[in-house]
Amino acid sequence: MTMFKKSVLSLSAVVALGMTANANDQIRVVGSSTVYPFTSYVAEEFGATTKSKTPIIESTGTGGGMKIFCSGADLNTPSFTNASRPIKSSEYEECKKNGVDNIVGMMVGFDGIAIAQSKSNPKMDLKLEHVFLALAEEVPSKDGKSLVKNPYKFWSDIDSSLPKREIRVIGAPTTSGTRDAFDEMVMEVASKKFDAYGDLKGKYKKTRTDGAFIPGGENDNLIVQQLTQDKAAVGYFGYSFLEENHDKIQGVSLNGVSPTFEDIASAKYPVSRSLYVYAKGNHLGKVKGMEQFMDLYMSDMMIGQNGVLKNIGLIPMPASTLKEVQNAVKARTQLTKEMVDKHTVLPVK
Repeated sequence: MTMFKKSVLSLSAVVALGMTANANDQIRVVGSSTVYPFTSYVAEEFGATTKSKTPIIESTGTGGGMKIFCSGADLNTPSFTNASRPIKSSEYEECKKNGVDNIVGMMVGFDGIAIAQSKSNPKMDLKLEHVFLALAEEVPSKDGKSLVKNPYKFWSDIDSSLPKREIRVIGAPTTSGTRDAFDEMVMEVASKKFDAYGDLKGKYKKTRTDGAFIPGGENDNLIVQQLTQDKAAVGYFGYSFLEENHDKIQGVSLNGVSPTFEDIASAKYPVSRSLYVYAKGNHLGKVKGMEQFMDLYMSDMMIGQNGVLKNIGLIPMPASTLKEVQNAVKARTQLTKEMVDKHTVLPVK
């Protein structure tokens, strides 16, 4: 988002400029492009209101961020990683194997994966099954008894009530937490409707590779730009990017529900998810300002019901959940395997 470009430097920009910093003198953050705008805002505020340097932020995607974050515990590794899904058990084990044996999970709010298109297009209403049939590598045959290579070229091929518009969907790459969440909440859920998938019913998520799906990279702003240039395309990304660009693009409704703040917050919108920041507890007391940054991020001022991050698209947690998460972070609660398996950052009761 443009408000951060001048003062929140990426790791790659630091390297390109030939700048070096003491490993314990400046907070470094990697991870999700969806969480990037929120963490960037907090970093900007942190740099302006404390005596510490503005943190360096890198948008690497959730999977890429986890890989970097879990690579080791020394001070040359990032202290935080943004994530648009919970940490996986395999990532947690990789962290532990590499000496990252103290992780504090910070749930920061909710988000919806918005499907969007150019604002110049007529409104579009899709069902989850429509999206699935547009993207699946294999789809049920006409008699519904077997699978065939996806033949659909136009949305109207899937349902005659849809426009005769070429299927071009721009979405997240496999390293992205947005892709993980999309596959789970759209592809796998919709595949439950079709008996032809057999043992893969409710699990199928293989995406076609014939050009109908276009990987958009980790920079969601680039997907927005592509949608304004390609009127036939639809794309998906975190809700905040729809909110930030509502003058250029519009949401596509899913199952009759539009991707709005209210419908995501109430869980009416079918593709809603939690957002996280994971802190490397091994760095606490060693990286300057780390504790202050955590406390600022988790403050009511940032992520509360009327917090400033709400203004740029973050969906706040219910007050009771927020209090529990704030208390867990204040206590620097370490993730356990049981917590990871249950996809929570709170102690398992």
